Amino acid sequence: MARTLPVILGFLSRLIGLGDVSGAIKNVIVTIQTKVDNAIDRVIAWVVGVMLLLLVFVAMPLKYFADNPSAMDVIGPLHGFLYMVYLVGTFDLFRRVRWSFPRLVVMALAGTIPFLSFYAERKTSHELLGR
Repeated sequence: MARTLPVILGFLSRLIGLGDVSGAIKNVIVTIQTKVDNAIDRVIAWVVGVMLLLLVFVAMPLKYFADNPSAMDVIGPLHGFLYMVYLVGTFDLFRRVRWSFPRLVVMALAGTIPFLSFYAERKTSHELLGR
């Protein structure tokens, strides 16, 4: 849809004599898409970080010290699924930004060490947004 909308609008604008509107529309769509992609990457990193903290500091102590595995039964698989989503997002970002392979490995491991995903997300956001 994002690729066909500028073509259709460009055709219609030339048809009624408005000139090349499709280029401006395409730039707006790309800008919005970039902002949405960055926001999704940040949210995924934060959610995985929070789930890892819950897993390590709530679910695992409950399971091993209080003999109550119910939290682990919920949080463990949920963190595993969200970590897979994080890996897909990290690989997509790696591909788009053209990071080195060691940087990809560090970003992938950030979802396995408590608090590291927050640091990695902050550093990556500042790097990509130029802050």
